[in-house]
Amino acid sequence: MEIFPDWRTPLRKGANASIDWLIINFGDQFEAFANSLLGVLLLIERVLRGAPPWAILLVTALLALAVSRRWRFALGASAGMWLVGALGQWDQAMQTLALVLVSVGVSVLLGLPLGIWCARSPWVRRLVSPVLDLMQTIPSFVYLIPAAMLFGLGKVPAILATVIYAAPPLVRLTELGISQVSREAMEAGRAFGATRWQLLTGVQIPLSLPSIMQGINQTTMMALAMVVIASMIGARGVGETVLLGLQRNDAGEGLVGGLVIVVLAIVLDRIMQAGGARLQRGGT
Repeated sequence: MEIFPDWRTPLRKGANASIDWLIINFGDQFEAFANSLLGVLLLIERVLRGAPPWAILLVTALLALAVSRRWRFALGASAGMWLVGALGQWDQAMQTLALVLVSVGVSVLLGLPLGIWCARSPWVRRLVSPVLDLMQTIPSFVYLIPAAMLFGLGKVPAILATVIYAAPPLVRLTELGISQVSREAMEAGRAFGATRWQLLTGVQIPLSLPSIMQGINQTTMMALAMVVIASMIGARGVGETVLLGLQRNDAGEGLVGGLVIVVLAIVLDRIMQAGGARLQRGGT
């Protein structure tokens, strides 16, 4: 006697029918969105790959110096990027960096307002929380399938997959930071006649900057963690090196790609942490 109902078939058919309906009714809109996103990515990628390596090293050093005011830190960040080139992965690293920058940018544009909305509306938080749980726990390949069906293989579905995987920490930490702003600070702002917008921009966001910056940092690190999966659907970059090492059973090739990803993560993490600390000190 069968004790389990057959929910698999209607769920599978319903999901397929939904994707077909989206493609039929909104295919042109999805194509326009994909072309716009791809245009931004290719522009950033063209700049990074077209610039001479010494210019990227110099910009890295200057950026690290600007956020930390320490020469050793700036030289260390530049040395990390130099190591990427010494490992023969400069061009691939620039492709990966462009993908990460666009993915983090989209995550910030979507995640920051959503986190603020969750902090200011309990019912939105209750509605969004299970969706964020699903985004963080569902295997990446599951949502790669509809993304590939809607946008084809290549860089655009890789960006969307990265955003789905990497945005939840930013939403959660933004909501946490805004929610933890003290009632006394809010009452002081209201006493001076601040509007809701002025309270948000002048009190809540500045006081929650440590949490927001931590969210952006986490999003960046998780975006880098997706580069190998992104390479499987045509995004290329350093993840392709790791993928080739896996396909060819070449541990050395995989190690090179893995080290480059680690170096990029360390450089980006340290620069962002220094920048966040500088913002918290008021830019001094």
